[in-house]
Amino acid sequence: MDSSIEEPFLEVTSTDAKEEKLWTTLVDGSVRLRIDSSCPQTPITVHKMFLECVDKYGSLNALSSKKDGVWEHITFKEYYQLCRQSAKAFLKLGLKKFYSVGILGFNSPEWFISAVGAVFAGGITTGIYATNSPEACHYVANDCRANIIVVENHKQLEKILQIWEKLQHLKAVVQYEGSLQVKRADLYTWNEFMELGNEISDYHLDDIIQSQMPNQCCVLIYTSGTTGNPKGVMLSHDNITWTAAHASRAGDMQPAEIQQESIVSYLPLSHIAAQIYDLWTGIKWGEHVYFAKPDALKGTLVETLQETQPTAHMGVPRIWEKIMERIKEMSSQAGIVRRKMLSWAMSVCLEKHINPSTNGELKPFFQTIADFLVLSKIRKMLGFSRCQKHFSGAAPISPETLKFFLGLNIILYEAYGMSETSGPHVMSSPNTHRFQCCGKAVPGCQMKLENKDTHGDGEICFWGRTVFMGYLNMEEKTREVFDEDGWLHSGDIGRMDSEGFLQVTGRIKEMIITAGGENIPPIPIEDAVKRHLPIVSNAVLIGDRRKFLSILLTLKSTVDPDTLEPLDKLTPEAIHFCHDVGSKAMTVCEVVGQKDTSVYKAIQEGIDKVNLEAVSNAQRIQKWTILSKDFSIAGGEMGPTMKIKRHAILDKYSKEVEAFYSTGH
Repeated sequence: MDSSIEEPFLEVTSTDAKEEKLWTTLVDGSVRLRIDSSCPQTPITVHKMFLECVDKYGSLNALSSKKDGVWEHITFKEYYQLCRQSAKAFLKLGLKKFYSVGILGFNSPEWFISAVGAVFAGGITTGIYATNSPEACHYVANDCRANIIVVENHKQLEKILQIWEKLQHLKAVVQYEGSLQVKRADLYTWNEFMELGNEISDYHLDDIIQSQMPNQCCVLIYTSGTTGNPKGVMLSHDNITWTAAHASRAGDMQPAEIQQESIVSYLPLSHIAAQIYDLWTGIKWGEHVYFAKPDALKGTLVETLQETQPTAHMGVPRIWEKIMERIKEMSSQAGIVRRKMLSWAMSVCLEKHINPSTNGELKPFFQTIADFLVLSKIRKMLGFSRCQKHFSGAAPISPETLKFFLGLNIILYEAYGMSETSGPHVMSSPNTHRFQCCGKAVPGCQMKLENKDTHGDGEICFWGRTVFMGYLNMEEKTREVFDEDGWLHSGDIGRMDSEGFLQVTGRIKEMIITAGGENIPPIPIEDAVKRHLPIVSNAVLIGDRRKFLSILLTLKSTVDPDTLEPLDKLTPEAIHFCHDVGSKAMTVCEVVGQKDTSVYKAIQEGIDKVNLEAVSNAQRIQKWTILSKDFSIAGGEMGPTMKIKRHAILDKYSKEVEAFYSTGH
C-alpha cells in the first residue's frame, strides 16, 4: 500500500475548548468523532449496529425482491448470515484491509449483501454508477483500489472486461444476475461466490470484525464529477451508524418496535441519499425494503408502489416532477366533470396547507370530502395510500412542484446535505416542516451561515458526526473545504430564520456574476420560467461575466421507455399548451425547426411575465433559444440523480450560448 494511504490524511482543529476532542489516526485518514451532548451516541461499527438489529428485529422481513413474478423475502437474521457469508467469500478472493469492493448494478438484495459483507471483511464499499462508461468505471475502480468488483449482469460485466487488464488491484469479478457468457478463472456467479465463503472460518472473520474501529473508513461515495474527476468521499463507521440513527429519526422514521417502516429501493445506491436511506437506515431501525425492477424509472416504479404501498418514500425532484406531469396528463384526458372535481379538490386542499388560518367552520368539512372522494383515490393509484412521509432530496425542488403535491394532500419533506455530510444534515419532517424550507439541522448537528449579504444569504457550513473524513487521495482538496475551526464549507448559499429553518437559495459556483458585478442566483429565475411556461422541461440561465442574461430552454417531450432518451414527440401537456396558443405542433421539430410563430410568441410572453417579477434590470432575461432535444443522463446534461450538470450543458451548447452575445445577433 502506498504512502499516500498510510499517512494521516486530515487534521482539523477546533477552537471550542468546551467540546470533547477525540482524535484517532487510521490507515487511510484521520477523523475526529465530533461528540455532541444533545446526541452523545457511543461510536459503534457497522457490525455492532447490525448485531443490535438482529437482536431486536431478527424474525422480521428485511429484504424483498420479485423473482419470476413472486415476492421472495429475507429476514434480518438471514440477511446478517448472508452478509457474513459474503464477507468470508471476499476474504477468500483476497480482499485486503481498506481496499475496496466495487458494486456496479441496479438495487437488489445482492447489492446490499455485498456492501455490508465488504465492510464486515474489513474492506470499503464503493458503489459505481450503473450509467458509468467503461472509462468512468476505470477511474473509480482504480482510485479506490478495488480488489473485487460485483456486477449485476453481462451488460455491466462487459464494461469491466474492457478495463480489467488496466486495474492492477483487481483480483476477481462476481456477477449476480443471469448466466455467465464469458469463462475465466477469476469470474464467478453469485452462487459460486457465496460457496467460497465456506473455506474461511467464522473465527477468522470475527477476528477481523473485532479489530474494526468506529473512526475507520468503510464507505466511499464518489461525487458526480461535474467539474473534473469525481472525488471519493470517505465515510467512517461512525458517519454511517450515527447518521442512520439520528437523521432518520429527525425525519420521523420509526423503529420497527413502534411501526415497521416499508420503503421501495430504486434510486442509485452509489449516491449517498439512497444508500443511507435504503441500506443503512434500514438496518438501524428494522425497515422492510422492497426492491423495484431495474426498469423502475422507465415506468414500472408505480406498479411496485401499488403492490407494496410503502409507509415512506423518497424521490429526487425530477421523479416528483414526472409524477406531477403524469397526473396532469391523465387529468387532461379525463372528462370535464372529473377535471373540475380534481381541480376543486386540489384547490381546497392547497388552501388548507398554505392558509390554514383562513379555514372557517365549513372548510374542514369540504377538505375532508375532497380528500375522501378524489385525492385519496389518486394517492392509492400512485401507491401512496399508506405513505405517511414523502421525502425529496439530492437537488432543489421547485415551489410549483411542492404546491402541486400539497394539493394532493402530500407534503414533500425536503432533506438537505451532501455526500460529505453522509447525506442529510438538515431534515424536514411532520415536526419540522415549513413550505420551501429544508427543515432544521438534525439534533446533534450544527449549521451556520458565513459571509452573509444584506439579504441574510450566506454560505452554509456544517459541523457534526455526519461530516466526512476527507477525500481519498486528495489531501489538498480536503483542506480546501474545511476552515481552521473544523467547519465544512458546502459551497451552497442559504438563509436561515430565527427558528433555525433553512432555505437553500443557490450554489456559489453556480452564482451568476454579471459583467456589471451583480450576483444572480439562477434557480429562482429558472423556476419562474417553468412556472409561467408549462411547455418548458428545463431552463438554464446564462450570464456569468456577460452584459445581460439569456436562457437555454428545452420542451417537454416523451422518452424512449427502454433507453430513457428524449424523443421528438411532445408530451400531452406540451401539446395542450401548443393548442391553447393556436399551434397544431405535435413534435419538438415542428416547434423548433419551423420556429412555430404561435409557440415562440407565447414563450416570449411568458419570459416577459418573468421579467416583470425581476428585482432589478440586471435580472431580466434578454434572449432565449429552444434546444432541439431535452436533457438526459445519456446526453450528458444530467447526473445519475437527474440533476442538471451546468458545466456540461455550457460546454455542449457553447455555440448556442455564444450566439446570444455575438455582435449583430
